[in-house]
Amino acid sequence: MKDTFYLNISTADDLGIGLFKYFLYPYEKFLITNYSLAQILGFSSKRDLKKVKLKDLFLNFEDKQEFLKILRRDGKVKFFETLFKGKDSQPLWVAITASRIISPNSEEYVEGIIENISSHKEMEENLSLERDFMQGLLDNIPDIIYFKDRQNRIIKVNKFYAQGVGLKPDEIVGKTDLDFFPYEQAKKMMEDDNYVIESAEAIVGKIERTLLPDGTWNQVITTKIPMYDKAGKIIGTMGITRDMTAYANLERERLSMLINALTVLGKALEMRDPYTFSHTRHVATIAEAIGKELGWRENQLLGIRLAGELHDLGKIGIPLDILNKPGKLSDLEYTFIQEHVQKCYNLIKDIEFPFPLADCIYQHHERLDGSGYPQKLKGDSILLEARILAISDVLEAMTNHRPYREALGLKKATRELQGGRGSKYDSKIVEIVFNLINKNGGSAFWVAS
Repeated sequence: MKDTFYLNISTADDLGIGLFKYFLYPYEKFLITNYSLAQILGFSSKRDLKKVKLKDLFLNFEDKQEFLKILRRDGKVKFFETLFKGKDSQPLWVAITASRIISPNSEEYVEGIIENISSHKEMEENLSLERDFMQGLLDNIPDIIYFKDRQNRIIKVNKFYAQGVGLKPDEIVGKTDLDFFPYEQAKKMMEDDNYVIESAEAIVGKIERTLLPDGTWNQVITTKIPMYDKAGKIIGTMGITRDMTAYANLERERLSMLINALTVLGKALEMRDPYTFSHTRHVATIAEAIGKELGWRENQLLGIRLAGELHDLGKIGIPLDILNKPGKLSDLEYTFIQEHVQKCYNLIKDIEFPFPLADCIYQHHERLDGSGYPQKLKGDSILLEARILAISDVLEAMTNHRPYREALGLKKATRELQGGRGSKYDSKIVEIVFNLINKNGGSAFWVAS
């Protein structure tokens, strides 16, 4: 403090810093001031300022009491912020740094500096208003919003995040996803954060299920973007997560209703033609097993299984004497049989599914070389789901009894797939089927299921 006071008055004036020495006891008066202090307080001269007592400059009585308390207790006060009354009683924010001095004859002095911090306080207030506005905006957005640093530590959240984990926002800061979610789930979340930081690419609209602290599951859609500092360096991530549980449940119920309605048609086919129904169940099992080997998600597996169960639904409109004819079909009869693809497609094409069900069924008799029907599609023009269904259909049909022939057996079926591998049938899918058969000891894995 002594060093600060010993700044000469002209230097203090150049810096715009108010300099003072005040006789606190017993006389209460300014002994030394500089011109800058007079200017700060709105006085025209140092002489006018010396007529004022220091205690009368404090706008708030409590601040004056606190200032004197600290000064007498500690012997010094550092950057004490308070409101002063200027000459015209205008409030003015100042910061006082001062020391208490006791003379040999017990006289009490205060010496120090006074700085005008009004502009700083105004800026601080504006920033506070901006922060409050931003926080208010974040808190009124009906999504979970959070900010993390490069170490995946949470640095800010909105109220919906806090409500979700049952904590106050300041209790969340510094924590990570590991504090709120199961390990495997939190690990994936943090991997996404690190991907955004390392790649500088956003993750947009990722759908995922999360286990909440209360033990319930919800379905959410999450977007994560990188955050940058002024130098353009990535300093963390911002995440926005929207709860889609209610919507997902509605979609699930709607889909369940559609599946139930189609299942009724499947039951009608079963009563009419038990062989075809048994065939479709086996095809669905094969196709689903292939999907699992490909690492498909639940929704994709549901789609391919449903396609397997419904792919011959169009046969419900084909006369039984053709379906169950115990001998070779005529060209006309075979053409009639082929129409089951179009009939099934027409039946379900206008129904909305979260997977390409109608097109998959429509293409399940197409072949990579264009030798299939009904569109003569080739190669990648055929959906992957349809290529899976085609192989599943051939495999099941050849290994089981048909009305017009005995079962050909698994060896002939695998020989057919091997012979058409890469030309008619997808090589990767054929390889997966052979591996599944080998895992099952060389027998039909779908029958046991």
